[in-house]
Amino acid sequence: MSLSVVLPAKNEAATIADVIKGVLEYCAQAQVVVVDDGSTDNTAALAAEAGAMVISHPYSKGNGAAIKTGARAATGDVIVFMDGDGQHAASDIPRLLARLEEGYDLVVGARQQGSQASVGRGLANGFYNRLASYMTGHSVEDLTSGFRAVRAEKFREFLYLLPNGFSYPTTSTMAFFRAGYSVAYEPIHAAQRIGKSHIKPFKDGVRFLLIIFKIGTLYSPLKLFAPIAMLAFLVATGWYGYTLGAFGRFTNMSALLYTGSVMVFLMGLISEQITALMYRGGQ
Repeated sequence: MSLSVVLPAKNEAATIADVIKGVLEYCAQAQVVVVDDGSTDNTAALAAEAGAMVISHPYSKGNGAAIKTGARAATGDVIVFMDGDGQHAASDIPRLLARLEEGYDLVVGARQQGSQASVGRGLANGFYNRLASYMTGHSVEDLTSGFRAVRAEKFREFLYLLPNGFSYPTTSTMAFFRAGYSVAYEPIHAAQRIGKSHIKPFKDGVRFLLIIFKIGTLYSPLKLFAPIAMLAFLVATGWYGYTLGAFGRFTNMSALLYTGSVMVFLMGLISEQITALMYRGGQ
């Protein structure tokens, strides 16, 4: 199988040449595609000098947009996505490809303990992993890792689902589970990035909270909505029992909670049907 390596990069002049050289050292025949996402430094020039095919966005569109641009330009049967900031080791690529040859459609580089950028990020990612494991019924070791090898044809089925921001790994992983494709995890160690991170703690923190809901809506919305509806129903029943025993009446709060539980459950059913139609349209 032919191989393309896609590197989204924004102001990564300090590392991009070394990353490309590392890729070509371990995958000499690979097509290396660098998507320069509106850099204000000489990232594009250095990438071209190092031997990469460079595609430049006229302005910054986001990490996910760069991934989509690279996926459309890649000519390989297999695409490896990795960061251009030096966090991911090119020496791990052969291990990801070996797992792919075992019959998997997506192999994710699962960051091990000590590889997270901060304690907060580590806790958040751990929560995402547990939630995704519950939603899919499969063990999800690293939902947000951007280092992954994938069969190009199958990845392109879901380009229309991918956001332009930072949560493309979450979306693509859940889409592969939803479509019934085979997903595997390969342990890796991610180094500390060189240079300044493009993630803004508050703005992207709020955005990452939305990932929680996106996980549910991308895979099985009813698994997210049904427990909420059941909780509201139980609270309504408990409150009704209390007010009936204490005051001998049915209160507006009980009525509101019962109505809310029914509405949430029906929203889950509708979302489930929309999700099914969404994936059907992508295939």
